[in-house]
Amino acid sequence: MIKANVTRELFVGILLGFVLGVLFLVCFDEVNNSKTQVHFGYKSYIQPIVANKFRWLQKTTLKDENNRDINDATEDIAEESNSASVFNDMHKVYSRKRDEKARELATTVRILCWVMTMPNNIATKAKAVQDTWGKRCNILLFMSSKNDTKMTNVIGLDVPEGRENLTLKTTAAFKYVYENHYDDADWFIKADDDTFVILENLRYFLSQYNSSDRHYFGHYFAPFGGYNSGGAGYVFSKETLKEFYGLMNDTTKCKFKTGLEDVEVGQCLSKVDIHPADTRDGLGRKTFHPFDIKYHIDPKGKVKELSGYDKWEVKIARECCSDYSITYHYINPNQMYEMNYLIYYLRTYGIES
Repeated sequence: MIKANVTRELFVGILLGFVLGVLFLVCFDEVNNSKTQVHFGYKSYIQPIVANKFRWLQKTTLKDENNRDINDATEDIAEESNSASVFNDMHKVYSRKRDEKARELATTVRILCWVMTMPNNIATKAKAVQDTWGKRCNILLFMSSKNDTKMTNVIGLDVPEGRENLTLKTTAAFKYVYENHYDDADWFIKADDDTFVILENLRYFLSQYNSSDRHYFGHYFAPFGGYNSGGAGYVFSKETLKEFYGLMNDTTKCKFKTGLEDVEVGQCLSKVDIHPADTRDGLGRKTFHPFDIKYHIDPKGKVKELSGYDKWEVKIARECCSDYSITYHYINPNQMYEMNYLIYYLRTYGIES
């Protein structure tokens, strides 16, 4: 009797060990997607039954207080390497449920972004723009002195490089945009390849205005009769682009002489009574910034040097910049990726953004 009990316990122990071993192999294979080969056929019969019971081991999904998937940023970051084309698909860019408002604005406030660059910057600065904020433009174009074999959205203008040719390059770029994409967008922003643009905030700002009216938005510098900073980026409405195109073809009104493109653009537009507008928020904080964030928020920084240039009072630290700021300048490629992460992916748990 005792021997029979021992035999039965031994058999049960072996059977239990076998079952636990199979379960371990299933879980291990499911979780790690390993290439372990098992030759007693457990995959055919046992795995389909057991595998779904252990899905929770594959990925622990964290939720924030609004039941949003905290882990979904992983997929978004992976998408950063996708190459942007001339026309970006806003439904793919804003594919998540929480992107609904941004997606709606992207289809109703269409923005063409053209970025001033040069051949030596394509693989570094232009690539960083394309991987980050550039893909949120409805249309993204890079204006250089020649085409690029790897990026189809680089437009080679028949203009030599050099700061002394910036105005010539700018007018050539605006002519190209008007003649090829006038009907494809409502607003047109010029930026440098070291400018970071927060497109969602730009669309939110522009949604208050009609693109069929004459608008010229940016960071308002007072000298030379008033103009918008080139580095901070400036925006033309559809009607302003049309007006500027006419001015570029009328040498009696606008005679572009120097490489100070932003100054000369402002002076040219003033000929038809188009002037920089007030782009500050309701608290008087600026939205277009000619320097990087550190420069503007540092209370001991040099931002007060702008006092002789800015149309509006220069403020520092927390009062420098709107919560819905639109652009920052002098952003190197590494900072482009850093800003993209901080703006679009970093969250503070328990605090509404």
